Amino acid sequence: MWAHVRHLFAVAAGRILLCLLILAGASGVAVLLASMYEPPAQAIVKERPVPVEAKQVYAEDVPVIITGYGDVRCLNTVRLAAEVPGRVQEVHSRLETGEIIPANELLFKIDASDYSSAKAQAEAQAAQGEATIHRLRTQAADDRGRLETLKRTRELAQIELDRVRELFQKDQVGTQSGVDAAEMQFNQVNDAYDQLAQVVNLYPTRIKEAESALAAAHAQLAMAGNNLARTEVRAPFNCRLKTVNLEQGQYVRPGELLLELADDSVLELSVPLDSRDARRWLRFRDLPANDGEAWFGALEPVKCRIRWTESINGHSWVGALHRVERLDEQTRTITVAVRVTHEEASAQAAGLPLVDGMFCSVEIPGSTMEQVFRLPRWAVSFEEKVFVAGTNQRLEVRPVEVVRTQGEETFVGGGLQSGEMVVVTRLVNPLPNTLLEIEAPAPAEHAP
Repeated sequence: MWAHVRHLFAVAAGRILLCLLILAGASGVAVLLASMYEPPAQAIVKERPVPVEAKQVYAEDVPVIITGYGDVRCLNTVRLAAEVPGRVQEVHSRLETGEIIPANELLFKIDASDYSSAKAQAEAQAAQGEATIHRLRTQAADDRGRLETLKRTRELAQIELDRVRELFQKDQVGTQSGVDAAEMQFNQVNDAYDQLAQVVNLYPTRIKEAESALAAAHAQLAMAGNNLARTEVRAPFNCRLKTVNLEQGQYVRPGELLLELADDSVLELSVPLDSRDARRWLRFRDLPANDGEAWFGALEPVKCRIRWTESINGHSWVGALHRVERLDEQTRTITVAVRVTHEEASAQAAGLPLVDGMFCSVEIPGSTMEQVFRLPRWAVSFEEKVFVAGTNQRLEVRPVEVVRTQGEETFVGGGLQSGEMVVVTRLVNPLPNTLLEIEAPAPAEHAP
């Protein structure tokens, strides 16, 4: 039994010795490998600059250009309607939409037979009235002469009556019947005088009535003449037929729209502008305010560049700023009128003239921005900040005062100094103080 125990003890001791030998060998190998290891060289970390493009800026005075859009329209457009009823007897040979009709040419004619008859009847009534007045004036002159004769006859009858009555009453000469006869003769003459005097006194009234009737006849004659003249409708100016609703033989009524005429000699564009731009940059004349008028003052007639939106680079014309048309309180816009003469509208050396209906952009010169810095629009953030290449080419974030954005350019009034380099590369959330590498910086466009 003890032999068996000694045998187990010997086996265990051998195994322990083997493990110790293995551990000792592993330790030796580890020490050997550790003695062979060389630590790596320490890397030097360098700051990498961000490549950007920058622009050197200088303060300058820049004239403002206000841009708006509007439709071209004729200044004068006339809608013609028939003034008298009737059947259209004659029309112009070129009465078609788009045709140009010279001034005073006949556009259409209405059958005038009834109106000619009405004029002849009015002329006859006027002639009759004139004859009546002449007759009354002649009769008045004659009756005034007769009245003087009757007056003298009445005086003689009165004298005879007094003589016969005195002879009969004082001297008993004559008879009562003779006195009565003399009195009757006086009464007859006196009555005839009174009747004629009444007639003579009425002549001024009758003549005035006749003159009034003659005036009415002349008015009727004038109306008949006007109606006769209205049967012929002529072009009021050199016009373009814009709308034609008329055919020969058509029966027309007063007030019925037949033609729309456009005067292309003067054109206008109504251009809505932002009220803030208009308030700040529009150039008004320095004139005293008119008493009793609460409206915008007169605008300076500055020359405006007009471009057709269908051909921005190919067609342009010159107009003049004319007036403020209206203020829209809902859209906060001020609409101005730009006027273009026929000569300016046709001044295009090659291509189309400026015509009614074109939709155009209008560039209106405004006031001058003083001492501002010109930058690309994208170089200024929405928060009105710019990136500046500052000391040691380090990035600085600079708040600025944006005066105006005009096209692809933004003009800054405060926050920069002349000669500074402003980053024009688009940067997304850059870190302040970042090292910059300016690649081919743009030369200064405006020296101080």
